[in-house]
Amino acid sequence: MKIKLVLYVIGLLQVFVGLTMLLPAACAVYYAEPALRALLWSMAITVGSGLALALFTRQETDIRVREGFAIVTFGWVVTAAFGSLPFLLTGSITSFTDAYFETLSGFTTTGASILSDVEALPRSVLLWRSLTHWLGGMGIIVLSIAILPFLGVGGMQLFKAEVPGPTPDRLKPRISQTAGLLWAVYLLLTVLEIFFLTAGGMDLFDSTNHAFATLATGGFSTKNLSVGHFESAYIQYVIVFFMFMAGVNFSLHYRCLTGLKPVVYFRDREWVFYLLIIFCGTLLIFLQNWAAGAGFSELNFRQCLFQVVSIITTTGFATTDFDAWAPFSRIMLLSLMFVGGCAGSTGGGMKVIRLLLILKHGRSELRKLLHPRAVMMVKVSRIRVRPEVMLNVLSFFTLYIALFIFASFFMTALGLDLVSATSSVAAALGNIGPGLGQVGPMLNYSTVPVTGKWLLSFCMLLGRLEIFTVIILFLPEAWRKF
Repeated sequence: MKIKLVLYVIGLLQVFVGLTMLLPAACAVYYAEPALRALLWSMAITVGSGLALALFTRQETDIRVREGFAIVTFGWVVTAAFGSLPFLLTGSITSFTDAYFETLSGFTTTGASILSDVEALPRSVLLWRSLTHWLGGMGIIVLSIAILPFLGVGGMQLFKAEVPGPTPDRLKPRISQTAGLLWAVYLLLTVLEIFFLTAGGMDLFDSTNHAFATLATGGFSTKNLSVGHFESAYIQYVIVFFMFMAGVNFSLHYRCLTGLKPVVYFRDREWVFYLLIIFCGTLLIFLQNWAAGAGFSELNFRQCLFQVVSIITTTGFATTDFDAWAPFSRIMLLSLMFVGGCAGSTGGGMKVIRLLLILKHGRSELRKLLHPRAVMMVKVSRIRVRPEVMLNVLSFFTLYIALFIFASFFMTALGLDLVSATSSVAAALGNIGPGLGQVGPMLNYSTVPVTGKWLLSFCMLLGRLEIFTVIILFLPEAWRKF
């Protein structure tokens, strides 16, 4: 492991993160908020520390796989530490544990919050809170890859470690081109959502914050009641659409935009399965809520659709207290927490493609029992899935469930009831945000013990970086010099 190289790139990342604090600082100037000084100090400390680290550890060698994993993992850990400065220095959050939890929740696009009254925060701090979502959505490291070649550092290893999903899809031969294309699509969708939300009556500040949170599938809102504050069917349907788009593989968006052929979506088996899960989930919960007295109404349908899309894309927005729904509806939403968005999207969870592969693999194994001598192959979109990829998927699934069970046991040992413990871990691992019970959509994580917050923070990191990226650093051979 080339430690100096790891520190060098992390230093560059902190410079970038510090410079992004200019946006909330400009917001503080516009609204004449006293938080300006604290934001400028936060930026100075972050940029200064990053420059010092980069200058004293400057390296010219290429990044190998092991350095890529270390840079991604520790990049998120360090970024969250410096990103918590605006909360601490403005006095918005006084505890480092709470500030770190809130910031890491933002950068990992989890959306789990310890804040009971977000509307009491300065607008500049709220903007920084949403900006952590937007930066983390496609990945700080993927964004930086676009400029790393200029600095003499390669980035393919970073892309493999950072991009969600079993296999990143390279749209162009050069990784910097791929990163640039993905961010161009990301930026375009963000601007479009801001436009449509503003057209629906939401002010520009709230539109920007909610667009940042939606496209990143984060879930931080500027209102205590989340999107439920805006009692507008138009606004809620707009957010549903962009949450859905954020949960789709961004390479499909690029191909659709460049070829102007929406048919590319329907040719993708993962996208079709993703759409089918949303349709079935919405229908079943709608019928259950109708039977429970919610009525056969547009409002019932909209609330069901919104929450299904919000949970499966791991956004975590809420328009109603779904923790008060019937047990069947709640268990459906809890199940969707494990699914997540498509590979190559900003969503978390296990990813739709993994679930599809596991189901196909299970079907193949059952057919082998009937035809022992037959050669069965798992295919997706007419492409054969290699055995090593299938093994990786099964290993990921096993490890994901094992971590969920272990962390749930730990949370119950800290005093949380079973529903709150399991749903908080599922929400953290899946980067969703709100859970059930004590951490439901109308509540927050402020009552979770300190030890529990650090465990859930670790779960957020594991979920955002898809477990293997973090766990591999616990192997001794990852730290050998050569």
